[in-house]
Amino acid sequence: MWRNLASNMLTLLVVGMIAVAGLVAWGQSQYVAEGPLESPICFQVPSGGSMTRVADDLAEQGAISNATIYRLGAEYSGLSPRLKAGSFLIEPGTSMEEIVATVTGDGRSTCGTEVLYIIAVNGQEKRVRELDPQTQSFEVIAEFDPKDDAEPPAEYVEARDDVATQYRVVIVEGVTSWQVVEGLNATDLLEGEIAEVPEEGSLAPREFAIRPGQDRNEMIAQMKSLQQERLAAAWAIKSDAAAVETPEEALILASIIEKETALADERPLVGSVFTNRLRRGIKLQTDPTVIYGITEGKGVLGRGIRQSELRAETPWNTYVIDGLPPTPIANPGQAAIEAAVNPAESDYIFFVAKSLDPRDGHNFAVTLDEHNRNVAAYRELERANQ
Repeated sequence: MWRNLASNMLTLLVVGMIAVAGLVAWGQSQYVAEGPLESPICFQVPSGGSMTRVADDLAEQGAISNATIYRLGAEYSGLSPRLKAGSFLIEPGTSMEEIVATVTGDGRSTCGTEVLYIIAVNGQEKRVRELDPQTQSFEVIAEFDPKDDAEPPAEYVEARDDVATQYRVVIVEGVTSWQVVEGLNATDLLEGEIAEVPEEGSLAPREFAIRPGQDRNEMIAQMKSLQQERLAAAWAIKSDAAAVETPEEALILASIIEKETALADERPLVGSVFTNRLRRGIKLQTDPTVIYGITEGKGVLGRGIRQSELRAETPWNTYVIDGLPPTPIANPGQAAIEAAVNPAESDYIFFVAKSLDPRDGHNFAVTLDEHNRNVAAYRELERANQ
């Protein structure tokens, strides 16, 4: 009798173990299988949220088939404690395993609302935009100048008060260090006082993710570090054709290239013009350096350059001085830095704008006669526009 009982218990135990193993295998297959979601969604994880709440919300929105399997899978993989707040795009058919990886990754939102603080050459702008999960494109829903006395639009206030909103500071290529400081000071999301304006050219233009209450000096340090990395990387692959002899000179030339053209693919050619002039001992004669000598980077000139200013002896006036000015005249981007150390091969020593639209680029010339014809064509466009 006892033998039969023991045998039956053993049989039940084996059957139970097989059932549990089968259940675990089924759960694992469900965890990695294609999910039930048919249309993309923008899934929000609130600050302080839990993986249990996330599992329930995902199940409610039809992104996963079983909240328990999702939660157990996240816990078994050890990723539950890494849950990040933010807005995450979940594509159709995404598995539970992939969703867990998304919400425990680097924390960068891939959809939802973003507030951009844009620091540009001609001023500042705040922009609220939303990423449409269906089209994967951003739609601007509000934009305004933060220096305006008017009340900010309701869309901005709503986004600012939403814990799921992501924030970015956009430093546009060619801004001066003074403009960066002015822009960061106007960004109400940040805290801390910047004691002094950083050296010209030392800040890297780019988009930077920020968080409410972040110190402005932390932002400055991040920009400086990135610019040093960019300059060092470019200098390591400097071409023998480059006319600059130090990384500091490369940064100065890059800032001039940056201010002369807004087209990334044109910068190596503009770089070749200045390289040829430096090698031949020809004055650079570039208007942006004259303007910097007048403003010293504190805002825009807002008018044409006077003939007396072209003749004025400032350290930056390349119509007067030989070679490069003593400092950069703006903060150049990576493409301009690379153009300074790896210019295109050309015989050009002149260039002038093709049209009144900077996006049309420049006409380049080898001889003065050819350049004069290009200048005459540009002057005709100016007269026609007036």
